[in-house]
Amino acid sequence: MIKITLPDGSVKEYEKGIEVYDVVKDISEGLARVALGAVVNDDIKGLQETIDEDSSFRVVKFEDKEGKKIFWHTSSHIMALAVQRLFPGVKFAIGPAIDNGFYYDFDTEHRFTPDDLEKIENEMARIVKEGHKLERFVMPRNEALEYFKERKEEYKVDLIEHLSEDEEISFYKLGDFTDLCAGPHLYDVKKIKAIKLLSIAGAYWRGDENNKMLQRIYGITFEKKKELDEYLDKLEEAKKRDHRKLGKELDLFSMHDEGPGFPFFHPKGMVIRNILEDFWREEHAKRGYGEIKTPLILNEALWHQSGHWEHYKENMYFTKIDDAEYAIKPMNCPGSILVYKSKMYSYRDFPLRLAELGLVHRHELSGALHGLMRVRSFTQDDAHIFMVPSQVKEEIKKVIDLADYIYGIFGFKYHIELSTRPENSMGTEEQWDIATNNLKEALEEKGIAFTLNEGDGAFYGPKIDFHLEDAIGRTWQCGTIQLDFQMPERFDLTYVDKDNEKKRPVMVHRTILGSMERFMGILIEHFAGKFPVWIAPVQVSILPISDKFNDYAYELKKTMEDKGIRVEVDDRAEKIGFKIREAQMQKIPYMLVVGEKEVEQNLISVRKRDHGDLGQKPIAEFIENILEEIENKTI
Repeated sequence: MIKITLPDGSVKEYEKGIEVYDVVKDISEGLARVALGAVVNDDIKGLQETIDEDSSFRVVKFEDKEGKKIFWHTSSHIMALAVQRLFPGVKFAIGPAIDNGFYYDFDTEHRFTPDDLEKIENEMARIVKEGHKLERFVMPRNEALEYFKERKEEYKVDLIEHLSEDEEISFYKLGDFTDLCAGPHLYDVKKIKAIKLLSIAGAYWRGDENNKMLQRIYGITFEKKKELDEYLDKLEEAKKRDHRKLGKELDLFSMHDEGPGFPFFHPKGMVIRNILEDFWREEHAKRGYGEIKTPLILNEALWHQSGHWEHYKENMYFTKIDDAEYAIKPMNCPGSILVYKSKMYSYRDFPLRLAELGLVHRHELSGALHGLMRVRSFTQDDAHIFMVPSQVKEEIKKVIDLADYIYGIFGFKYHIELSTRPENSMGTEEQWDIATNNLKEALEEKGIAFTLNEGDGAFYGPKIDFHLEDAIGRTWQCGTIQLDFQMPERFDLTYVDKDNEKKRPVMVHRTILGSMERFMGILIEHFAGKFPVWIAPVQVSILPISDKFNDYAYELKKTMEDKGIRVEVDDRAEKIGFKIREAQMQKIPYMLVVGEKEVEQNLISVRKRDHGDLGQKPIAEFIENILEEIENKTI
């Protein structure tokens, strides 16, 4: 018999080899009707899979992240079967679930078109009606290789050849389509009620531009048509908010073929960026951080010492200086460490908080580049905190508080993930356990709920990640807190303790915004370009009704500029309606219309973005109100 521990702590006993479905059904018939699978000892399993040992057990439904993964992974297999039926001879690469749906990569001479997507959708709907069950089976490695070699499925052969010799090779069969797959999957396909294929893209096999270009079809599915309709509405809203489109329309930044992945910021974009950086500096100074600046280029030996050469080399850029090898920094931490090593510290100096807006460069594949969200050069709002072990939890809590404050200023809600040791990591199990427990206990003592993200930590330590939710419900990973016992050892960092002995400090790596570029992209989409007054590149546009009132408009401009308000005058010989529409298109928070009446009475007619006409107001009153908005960072 095996013991199954449920989330409420209760324990049930079953025969070894029981199916997940049978456990769910035993818990509740109603639960079995909506269940898609379960998390068993931190592994996601489909309902048809078996349990052979004592396990923790949590049922997952579609609303759960794990449930969506099962649902969308199965959907990718349905799409593959549909493509197999409609386009004989196609070769299959990979088809995983992703954060929003699924994709499958195909190798075929046929060029997929939007019309093809509709045909594939219809065939997928037929497959669902056929009501197939997904059958799981395993093969020895040599048989699995032979199976796919016979079928000339070279991508599956390549995948198997990269697996270890003792790896269990599992398959899932859906109708006439059999795929190399670890799962998990739905028990059957009947729950998939709404299907939409979204786009076609190119994708290199294994993400390597030296390999063949495949065709990737993206799609999404839901349990109900209503859910699909809501998702498509959200997609349309997201298109309107696309930071690349708005960045061009609002003249914030541009991208150029001469520097792919390297953003060019325009004057208005720099206004936003500088405001964010000033805000960041102000809040860090309040909390005892000292700002540093470290070089962009450092010698190769340093990156060997830090471990980046071994774990991150493929993402780095290199250069030669005086016949010696150097690297352009992909991260700021080694530079911060060298600052630490420039003097001897005592326990009385701790915690030592060193902050840096550090420019880094990382080699991203051209296909992965995406506006400001995925670039090759970006400025991290880094900080490295050095401390004695007893200070760790308190410092972690302070970083959490800072992140919470800053995200709140912009109106973001967020959730937290705790990521544990990855396969490719440094250090002992004991060090990782201590580090992970410190992060976990800090979150628990703060009363903050979090989800566990197994195996997704940094190579040098576990981490806390902040996932922000924007105005239309999308999530963005931004801030991170990483606890590191490895770098202090590698660089032989020491401090003098109370007993006058040299000891090893603990190091925390953390960002709040993540990177200035990406955070700006998120803000553009979050606010749909309608920035709060305190961030807006132009806060006020003065609109004279005719050129007779231009002098009055420029006097107003001078008065406001003297108060630190960012203001422009639209003195073009255009009708006032046109000027208002133009200011609205530029998403300027306030428009001040001035004409004869305003000049005579020393007033202004105020229009507010999204609120329309607010009527006439004394100049001093308007200035007082807008300065209060700016001071309070009103959103």
